[in-house]
Amino acid sequence: MKFFIDTANLQEIQEAQNLGVLDGVTTNPSLMAKEGISGKDNIIAHYKAICAIVDGDVSAEVISTDYEGMIAEGEILAALDEKIVVKVPMIKDGIRAIRYFSDKGIKTNCTLVFSAGQALLAAKAGATYVSPFVGRLDDISFDGTKLIEQIRTIYDNYGFETEILAASIRHPVHILQCAEIGADVMTGPLSAILALLKHPLTDSGLEKFMKDMAGKWN
Repeated sequence: MKFFIDTANLQEIQEAQNLGVLDGVTTNPSLMAKEGISGKDNIIAHYKAICAIVDGDVSAEVISTDYEGMIAEGEILAALDEKIVVKVPMIKDGIRAIRYFSDKGIKTNCTLVFSAGQALLAAKAGATYVSPFVGRLDDISFDGTKLIEQIRTIYDNYGFETEILAASIRHPVHILQCAEIGADVMTGPLSAILALLKHPLTDSGLEKFMKDMAGKWN
């Protein structure tokens, strides 16, 4: 399972990269705004800064909702770095844009996916990644991991190469559930990744080891 971090914060991205388990980054306009990043030139510079930190794919989202606008923005983003994946919304023109980018050899991430039907269309159009939003489905009392399971079955049935990128991950249980189902990628906050480190028996065991070995190393 690939681990992506969902943020535009360079410090968090660097911390995740230093941990040695980071495979990529996902961002969106809201995350950019949270870091005070606005304006075309600043956004482009920020994407370049992210690409300079990570070794893997970096999803950069278009803000247009019409076909021509998405193509124009996507081509600019894709030209920034070979790591850039153009993030496109799950709408009719978005599917058209994904097909265009796929035919051009440009990687894409179809975002805001909330149904298996949407995921099927994204795969048919040639999306590199499809991003079902687990946490947001949980918010409306629907088990988001069930959608991951359904998409996994459909993709396996027909050999689609589109990778399932479990998005809107909120906590470590989401990560483990998606890993059990077979999601190819998870993207979430650094806190959810770091929470996988924690277990009370690890803490108590380490404390005992340190106490027993106190003064015995020298």
